[in-house]
Formats: sequence, structure tokens, C-alpha cells
Amino acid sequence: MPSWDSYKTEARARGALALELYVAHSVPAGDPAAVKAALPDHLAYQARLEAEGKLALAGPLSDETGTQMEGMGMIVYRAESLEAARALAEADPMHRAGARSFTLRRWLINEGSLTLSVGLSGKTVALS
Repeated sequence: MPSWDSYKTEARARGALALELYVAHSVPAGDPAAVKAALPDHLAYQARLEAEGKLALAGPLSDETGTQMEGMGMIVYRAESLEAARALAEADPMHRAGARSFTLRRWLINEGSLTLSVGLSGKTVALS
């Protein structure tokens, strides 16, 4: 099995994007009231990271059936390293308070597409 860095180098050589991001899978760690109490600070923290260009995407995940919310979430960070991403995740008020715990992984984005639509007169933005 190749090392992470050699795989990333090979992906770039093939012409893949090889954009490295960091994904935190965040889960409730106990009392639901602790999650609710930390939510305002968590959302403010995420808004700050987004403004700083350090938060790519974040939001809740459904259960495996796609019909229920189980409190799991995914946060995708832009960072210089796994250690820097870990520091961002650890500083999240949800994680710092112990309301949620997380696992963190590197994510190498090679393929895919996004569509951005900006309506100037209607001042609308849509991402799909």
C-alpha cells in the first residue's frame, strides 16, 4: 500500500486535482443538552473559520436510511497539515466542551464537479 504522500504525487501525475482537505466526523458524546448549549458558540466558530477560508463545508448527516437525524455531522477543513486541522477541530466549542467527539482524516479530492449559479438581479446564489 503506498504512503499518503506518494499516492498524492501519483494522483497529480495522472492529472487529478489532488486537493487535500481534512474531514472531521463529529458525533454526540453524551448529554443532548450539552450539544444544544454549545450550539451558538459552535456556529459562530464555524462562521469565523469560513470567513478565514479554513472551513470548506459542514453540516449534519442522516442515518443510513436517509430518513432520520442521529446527531452526526461532517466538517471539512482547509489546513496546511493534519496537525493544523486537528487544532481547528479541537478548538471547536462543541469538541472543547466535550459535547461532541470527532475523528479526523485526510481527504484527497481527485474528481467531481460543483455548479455555482449567481442571480445578479435577484441576489441569489445556488450551489449544486
